[in-house]
Formats: sequence, structure tokens, C-alpha cells
Amino acid sequence: MDNLVKVHGSGGYDSDFSDDEQGESSERGLKRKREEEILQKPFQKGRHSKVAHRSSHSNEVDREEARNRRAHLISMNAFERHKKFVGDYILYYGGQMADFKRSTTKDKTDQDVLRENHRFLWRDEDEEDMTWEKELAKNYYDKLFKEYCIADLSRYKENKFGFRWRTEDEVVSGKGQFQCGNKRCEKQEGLKSWEVNFAYVERGEKRNALVKLRICPECSFKLNYHHKRKEVKVIKKAKRLSEENQEPPEKKKKKTRRRSSSHSKKHKRRRHRDRSASSSGSEESKDSDKDSEAGDEPEGQSEADHWRGPAPAVEEKSREEEFDDYFEDMFL
Repeated sequence: MDNLVKVHGSGGYDSDFSDDEQGESSERGLKRKREEEILQKPFQKGRHSKVAHRSSHSNEVDREEARNRRAHLISMNAFERHKKFVGDYILYYGGQMADFKRSTTKDKTDQDVLRENHRFLWRDEDEEDMTWEKELAKNYYDKLFKEYCIADLSRYKENKFGFRWRTEDEVVSGKGQFQCGNKRCEKQEGLKSWEVNFAYVERGEKRNALVKLRICPECSFKLNYHHKRKEVKVIKKAKRLSEENQEPPEKKKKKTRRRSSSHSKKHKRRRHRDRSASSSGSEESKDSDKDSEAGDEPEGQSEADHWRGPAPAVEEKSREEEFDDYFEDMFL
């Protein structure tokens, strides 16, 4: 009780340790720290003896929020990201969505490009300085069928007509060839073919084109309302023969001379072949000569006509001429 000292001015006592006891307690604390450092593992975290500061907490929260925003932006596509940024801009700085809308006045579709660069007939001059718009229009023009036209006769009283070439679907369905070529008519009977000199203005330049058109009698009346157009008719073989018979004698003589000269050349070649042939095939060659002479004779020719002159030569038709005769009634 010797260490108890009375405090003046108060009714209690205060305890005071000696210097020796304080030294012993400090030594114990140092020993304990050394032991903890020895026993602490390398991957073990130290003990936080103090409370974290408010700034470090706010920084950690900001990092977590930034991670979440980045993950949210990555999950969005480009258009949604653009809309979000525009909405944030309007939210913070003010304004309207109408200010950010793109102007669509200069937008063009493929159809608009075709209308601007289309030509009824392409010339060599038009293919100079080709751009991608002109190439698109030229490719479309190459896919059109230019045998017959489709006509617009709605303004026939004003003597104004519109013509265009046929598309693939119209060719397959027969529109303009087996059906009336007027775009508002679908009749199939009594079709007539007409040749029309189509005069039109294209890019400030006057041009002409001779086109064919197959239309019904009613539409033919509309086409010829102001003046008569040229009708395309089929010239049959009987009419051709009659026209040949009505030709003057001078032209007939020239034709017969040409035929006789060609016929004599053919006979000379045949005789040369017959002489070079062996005796064993003489009978067969004679029979073939008789057959050829009989075939060269025109029908209805009498025996007395043989002495008037050489027989007319029969010209053999090529395959292209046979096809032309076959499709003559179809393509006028």
C-alpha cells in the first residue's frame, strides 16, 4: 500500500506503476509481435487494426459501378448504345430527339437510281464515263426483251404514247405477243402487228426508235387515231410465187441464167464423179442420176418444156432458213 498516493483536491486515490513493471510489459509486447511475425504465413493477410477511410470506400464503390456499366455497354449492340448515349446527352445537357434525327431527303433506293439513269436505247456514247449508277441501269437494260413493246395508250387523243420493253415475266406469260400489248388490255384474238416510229425526249435530247407492237383491233384504233401506222403482215409462199411471176421478163432472164449456170456446174461435177466411179457401181449411179433428174424437174412440167432450156436448179435450204420459215408466223 506504499504506492498509493492521495490526490489533493479529490476524494479518491490513483494507482501509479513503477518503471520496472512498465519495462516488463513492453518486453512482453515485443515478444508477442516477434512470435506473430514468425508464425505468420506468407500468403496470410495482416490484421487490420484500424477502420478504413471513407475515400477508400468510395473509390471501391466507383470501381464496382464502372465494371457494371462496362458490362452493360458490352452487352448492347451499336444502335442501342448510340440511343443510350444520345439519351444521356439530352438528359444532362437538354434538347430534343428531333435534333438528332438524320435527314432522309437525299436517300435513294435502287429503283430511284434506275429511274434517273435508265435509257430506252443505249448507244456507244452513253457507255462512256460509266459510274456505278449507270452500270446498274445498263445491267437492267440488258435483261429486258426487245422484240416487242408494251404500250400505254391512255392519252391517245393527245397523240401521246408511252412505250417500254418487256420483262421476263411478261415474255413467259405471253404479254405483248400472244396478248394485247396495251398494258390495260388482255385480249388475245385478232391481234395485229404495227411498226411505230417512237419519238421521245431523253435528257434534253430528241431521239427516234422504230419499235414493234402487237395489239387488238380496239387498241389499233387508238394507235391510229390521228394518222395511220405501218402494219406488218405475213407474206406467204403463194404470194411470193405470184409476185415472182409478175416480175418483168428481163429480171426473169437474169435469174434463169444464174440458175442455168449453177445447174450446168452441178451436172459437170456429177459426170466427173460418175466417170471416176468403178464399173461395179455403174448401175447404182445410173439409178441415182435418174432419181436426181426426176427430182430436179418441177411439178406440172410437160415433156415439151425440157427442150426449151436447162431445168431450173432447186436450191437446198439451210437449217437457219428452215427455222426462219417455221417461226415466220410467230414472229412478225
